[in-house]
This record gives sequence, structure tokens and C-alpha cells, in this order.
Amino acid sequence: MKQEMPVKVNDYIDIEFVDLTHQGQGVAKLDGYPIFVPNGLPGEKARIKVVKAKKNYAHGELIELKERSPYRVDISKEEEHKYGGCQIHHMTYEGQLKFKQNHVEQVLARIGGLENVTVHPIIGMDNPWHYRNKAQEPVGEKDGKLISGFFKPRSHEIIPTDESVIHMEEVNEAIQVVKEVCNEFNISAYDENHHTGMLRNIMVRYGKQTGELMVVLITRTEKLPNKEKIVNQLVARLPKVKSIIQNINSERTNVILGKKTKLLWGEDVIYDKIGNVMFRISPLSFYQVNPVQTKVLYDKALEYADLSGEETVIDAYCGIGTISLFLAQKAKKVYGVEVVPAAIEDAKLNAQINDITNAEFEVGEAETVIPIWAEKGIHADVLVVDPPRKGCDESLLKTIIKMKPKKVVYVSCNPSTLARDLRILEDGGYKTIEVQPVDMFPQTAHVESCALLIKK
Repeated sequence: MKQEMPVKVNDYIDIEFVDLTHQGQGVAKLDGYPIFVPNGLPGEKARIKVVKAKKNYAHGELIELKERSPYRVDISKEEEHKYGGCQIHHMTYEGQLKFKQNHVEQVLARIGGLENVTVHPIIGMDNPWHYRNKAQEPVGEKDGKLISGFFKPRSHEIIPTDESVIHMEEVNEAIQVVKEVCNEFNISAYDENHHTGMLRNIMVRYGKQTGELMVVLITRTEKLPNKEKIVNQLVARLPKVKSIIQNINSERTNVILGKKTKLLWGEDVIYDKIGNVMFRISPLSFYQVNPVQTKVLYDKALEYADLSGEETVIDAYCGIGTISLFLAQKAKKVYGVEVVPAAIEDAKLNAQINDITNAEFEVGEAETVIPIWAEKGIHADVLVVDPPRKGCDESLLKTIIKMKPKKVVYVSCNPSTLARDLRILEDGGYKTIEVQPVDMFPQTAHVESCALLIKK
């Protein structure tokens, strides 16, 4: 017999929010049937309209709040455009930290069965605004002028903004200047429907410690009218700019960056420091967007590794060597492995510019390279992983269990896959000692964590 859904599209119902999703949507339940509603907060009662109903869940729209959360923040319609990319900006920062702390604890218990692991209080920011050192905004046109901002949820309609509350001030200023200059020289915006127009996206990167600024103009064609005049104006108006780059993306695609990059002025990279370590950053480099909290997270990884100078460390998913080079300051030897060749090139150059000679980097999948290293007699005392959101490859976890390093330090950007992977490592002979959540992305639902495991 076909099961009846408890709601249908266009129903108006009264609900109570019991949780938030990892995307920051409010969750209500009707006899166990979840309904997801943007802008709802746990503990609030509301009237909603059902806009989509499936067999196992529904989506709703908030119509009226009947009972408010003590953590709710009211934001005016006029201010709303500044909050692109902020899923939980309608929540006080105290509330955000509480939600993230609970989320990590609940997921570790529910998915990992790790009820007795110490989860330390989350480390938040003193100022949870204007922390992002990188922006890439889509460009459109309104009333004959260039606009940039962020896409309205589930659409390609640009909501224009001149100031994002999470981008560093220098990044906001640079994007504004680029639009002003390009408007002066009548540069057209890319039209994705007709695949015409010129400027697709503006990317800006900023080195907080060095004060160096990079501007990347992402264009549909290599030809950019008045290129020299545009560059001269950008240099005149942006005193911190060190690098102006054109990236050409001629494809019909949602991918932001194209394959061809041209240096228009200055250097092809900028530099920034985390702690004592200097990093070179190209348009394509993966580099953490919140430098203040990155230092907090990496310091915690270093503390958990507890190196005396005699250890061999393996860093799986090493990227451009950020954690590897941090660890190399205290380890005897660090080996980093990463599947992206350009990242390994960056890692080697980053080791050189810091005069770090006890770090080696290799391209490949960690689960393939680490066993080859083992055959050569390279065994890790400490193994560090910092995987993408999908977590560690299962074959890498098997490799770790087989290799038996004394310690595993797991840096995670997704509590769910962290809990899953910790369970596998626990079943393979490891004990999770403690977990430290760190708020790397205030105003969003994302949370990073660092976990310490030791061999039983």
C-alpha cells in the first residue's frame, strides 16, 4: 500500500524547528518526516508554506515566526545583499558556536559511536566578520553598468553587492575598483544565455601578513579592449596590488577558471605567511581563506603531533604543503603526498623559499604512494590527514591501519565523514583521544575539527 505523505505542495502548516542542516536550513519534523526551511532556527515555532514535497522529505518557506529563538538576529531587507554566502548570519555568534559544538558532538556519537571522546569547546573568532582573504564574484549588468555579487539560491540571478560582510576590507575595495575601472572603459559583462560579453568573474586574493593583493580578471575571450589603460588605472587606484592576471575561460561552463592564464602586470604570485612559514599563492593555489583560524587549527595539529625532532611524519592530502611545512619545523623528516601535480610544485617551491630541507613531496594518491614508501623503509611515527569534504579514501584508512603509525592527526572540514573515518580507525586498532572544533567559517554552517588518535 502506498504510504501517504504527511504534507503536500502549497499546504500551510505550523511547525517547530528542532535542528539545523549542515547548510544552515531549519529542520522540522512531522511524525519523523523532515521538512527543511531556510532561515529557521532550533527552538522556533513558525507557520510555513510547503514548496516541495517528496516521499522522504519536504522543503518549506518561512511565512511567519510565532516564537523566536533567543539567538535570532534581525537583518533589514536593505542589508540582506551584504550577506552572500552566509547561511546562518541570522543567528548570533554565540548561537552559531553552540550549534557547531553540538553538531560535532552529536555526529561523532551518532555516526561514529564515539560518545565518550572528549570534544573540547570550539575555538571561535574575536571578530567573526571580514575574515576571507579570497573572493570570486560573478559579473552581470544592470542599467548599463557592471554589477557583481553572489547567485540567488538555486538560480543564476546575481544579487549585487558592493560590500560582503565576510570578505576582508581590502578584497571588497579591490572588487569595487575593478568594476569602476571596467565601467569607465565600457567592458561588457558575460551573458551566459547567449555566450557573449567579456568579463565573467572577478577574483581577488589578499595576503593578510604581507599586504599583497592579486586581481584576476576572468574573461570569455583573450581580447580585452583597453587592456593597458585598465591595468594602469588598477595600479594607480590599488596601492597594495602586486599581481594583475587575466584568465581566459571561453567554455560554456559553470567552472570559474579557464585553462589559460596571462600575466598583465607585476608578479605571477603573491605571498602570505601562516606563523613563521611563507607561502606563494597563484590564482589556482588552494590556500585556506581564513588565515587567523588556519593558524589556530595548524597549531592544534602541531600540538597533537607532539614532535620531539626525532619523528618521521607523513602528510596525506598535503596540498601546497601548508601543514607539512608547519610540521617540518619540529620533525626529523616530513613526506607529503597529493594527487594534484600543480599543488606539489607549489609545495616544493614553498619548502625552498622557507629554507626547509627536511620535507619531500610526491604526486599521487596517498593510498598508492604510502605503501611504496613503506617498501623503501619509510614508516611514519605520526601520520596526518587533511582530506576534502568526502573524507579519507577507504583504501587509505586500510593503509594507515596496516602501517600502524603511533599517532594519527586528522584535520577535518566535515564532521560526518570525520565520524565515519574515526570509527573505521577505531575498529582497526586506534583510540580517539580528543577532538578540537575550530570555527574557520563564521556566518556559515561549516565547522573544522582536529582529532588525535593513538595506536592501542
